[in-house]
Amino acid sequence: MTLMNISTYIACPECDLLLRQVVFQKGETARCPRCRYLLRRPRNESILRTFVLSLTGLFLAIPANILPIMSIKVLGNTQDGTLWGGVVTLFNENMWGVAIVVFLASMLFPILSILLSLILSAHLYFNRFNHHLSLSLRILHHIEEWAMLEVYLMGIIVACVKLSSMSELKFGLGLSAFVLLLIVSITLSNNFDSTLFWQRVEQLRSQKMTTQK
Repeated sequence: MTLMNISTYIACPECDLLLRQVVFQKGETARCPRCRYLLRRPRNESILRTFVLSLTGLFLAIPANILPIMSIKVLGNTQDGTLWGGVVTLFNENMWGVAIVVFLASMLFPILSILLSLILSAHLYFNRFNHHLSLSLRILHHIEEWAMLEVYLMGIIVACVKLSSMSELKFGLGLSAFVLLLIVSITLSNNFDSTLFWQRVEQLRSQKMTTQK
């Protein structure tokens, strides 16, 4: 009995049909022949765009987390609100569970996702192999579902609507940086071609093993 190489096959997420992996050219798409599910649409210049977008997102993450999102003026007293300040306030109010979720979903996981995207795209763009690239790709795959900047933005909008009737609000540069960070993160996610990244990692690994022989 002949055993097939499982690594050269993929399963359709919809109907579980086992299909052989192929190398795609720019502009080509792949659909399952049984259920017509869109298996892959290669992104043009995915590695370069991921590198540029992740670098931009990393720079935006600093002001988005440090600068005031809004200023609230009540009875002559003005108080600035930041992302980190909101997490600290939740901890001080003994809402530890909510504080941890907000910290992970709006700060740690988005920044970690952008940082891993930057590291991966930089290695692949400059053709630098690293033994931790595969692990980084797996970690990125698991944490990107927990990066919920858009949910936090909705929370900010709801808070602004409720506070506008009882206090004077002034939006800060932190909110602009946060909105730009959200746009960059969404664009980064849409341009990240995970299949291409895995293929390039395997190519660099094969080249590394060849040079060592």
